[in-house]
Amino acid sequence: MPGSDTAMFKLDPTPKVISFDCYGTLVQWYEVLEREIGAALARHEASGASASAILDSFSAQGRRLTAERPHRLYKDILRIGFAAAFREHGLTPGADEIERIASSPMRMGPHAEVPEVLRRLRERYKLAIFTNSDDDLIAPTVARIGVPFDYVITAEQARAYKPSRQLFEYAYRTIGVTPDQMVHVAMGMYWDMKACHELGLRGIWVNRRGEAGNPDWLPYSEVSDLDGAAALLLPP
Repeated sequence: MPGSDTAMFKLDPTPKVISFDCYGTLVQWYEVLEREIGAALARHEASGASASAILDSFSAQGRRLTAERPHRLYKDILRIGFAAAFREHGLTPGADEIERIASSPMRMGPHAEVPEVLRRLRERYKLAIFTNSDDDLIAPTVARIGVPFDYVITAEQARAYKPSRQLFEYAYRTIGVTPDQMVHVAMGMYWDMKACHELGLRGIWVNRRGEAGNPDWLPYSEVSDLDGAAALLLPP
């Protein structure tokens, strides 16, 4: 499997900051959204579409919308993208249903191992979040994680979405580091590992869903959860 050789990961030079994607990597993006979408499908008695298929359609819409100019807030991309995703499957949920799905990132809690791993990492490194989100949308999500972050860098601040280098370069300037002083930990292959490859940034891919990696965006080290990332970042 591409990227599965964690021996390729090097802690030299020693990073000053570990950055994380939030949605999916730290908090339960797929679990919460599939539950919310499934509830909407049940209300409409829609047996021909699945929650995972609609979420896949939203992901494709998200790639398109985040690349457009001028910059849109992520909360608007969520509303526009999910409405379009349902339409692709012949469904038209009410505005209140779309709003509930679009606001669900604010209610996402962390994966089980995340708080303890972050507490351990904080003993050695500064921690950052690099997220394709808005300041107000991400704030309650970060609070639910329950571990302080030194920096929370959003697409709203950078006026650009990952995988654009603009967000990463904005983050480096804000934090006051160079790429070799960072390690980026993320679940997103397209959104994050692509950017790591293009920027020459050390990347750890958190492959929670057993997906296939992309050899075009190597090198990255692959782990199954944040415990695996900690094993690389906190060696004995």
